[in-house]
Amino acid sequence: MSGNTITHQTAAAGERIGSTRVAPVTYHRAARELGLRRSEFDLAVHLGRVRTVPDEGGGGRRVPRDEIDRIRTADGFPEVLRAAVRVVGTAQGAALMDVTTARFTRLARLGLLVPVKFYVNRYRAVVWLYLAEELRQFKADERNTALLTGRTPGGLRDQLGEGLDLRPRNWRGRHLGFLLRQAHDPWARAAAVASLLDAAEVSDVVTDPYERSHLRRFRPAPVPHGSPGSPAAQVAEEIVTAADPDEVDWLRSDLAAAVDAARLHRPAPRPAAAAHAPAVPVPHGPDPVPRERAKPEPPAAEHPTPREVERPGRLSGIFGRLWRRDC
Repeated sequence: MSGNTITHQTAAAGERIGSTRVAPVTYHRAARELGLRRSEFDLAVHLGRVRTVPDEGGGGRRVPRDEIDRIRTADGFPEVLRAAVRVVGTAQGAALMDVTTARFTRLARLGLLVPVKFYVNRYRAVVWLYLAEELRQFKADERNTALLTGRTPGGLRDQLGEGLDLRPRNWRGRHLGFLLRQAHDPWARAAAVASLLDAAEVSDVVTDPYERSHLRRFRPAPVPHGSPGSPAAQVAEEIVTAADPDEVDWLRSDLAAAVDAARLHRPAPRPAAAAHAPAVPVPHGPDPVPRERAKPEPPAAEHPTPREVERPGRLSGIFGRLWRRDC
């Protein structure tokens, strides 16, 4: 074997080692190297504190090696990172801000404290979680002193008495921001907006069945809460789906604009026969086209579902009662 061959093999081995070293790593490994629990790591990604990239093999997202090195060499690591992703519930949050739990809940329902996570406990009650860092910042701001110690203004008290609760809406807005940051394709951005709307609303805005089918390909994974169809999952679905009329109108407008942008970027795929079919009414009577050459039907999944035909009430009685509980 010649010396040149040995040199070539050694260099190739070095390249393989180097490529392994710089290759993006899985979430599990990145969390371990950053000293975070998986839930803490997921929240760090959600907040944009950890940069991720799409997996070239189509296996989700990964974390670049240089991103892990950047975080590990930052001042105050790992304490600063752990503090940034620490979440607290109502009782802990109230203690952190030195207020009663009742006042804390009122501030959250008024939209002044924005939850970052939620879960449904075994009693089917929604438990909201907040970033401890944001609560400390709210308390330190002198403009909020009256809200923490004084009497709630009469107008705000009236709104609370009428059932105002902006926690679900504020969480949806925060969640949409995360989904849009993760979307690197115009269709994925449109799908992120669509994920917060009822299926009937999406069908009303996006009338083309092939575009709706394409949107579903990019639909973000649902927020996991209980097994599918369970009471916890149903409550979570109510929270994820926009309910307020003005919020629905805003999302519908955003979805229409996002689909327009995606259509210009790359039209949704469709069968060739459908793409070139003339836009003329279909005549009544026997179909003269041979069966094997008939125009393909839209995707079967696009036939109206019971949810699309008959939209149930946004908030069921039991869900309204759950929200009225101070969690």
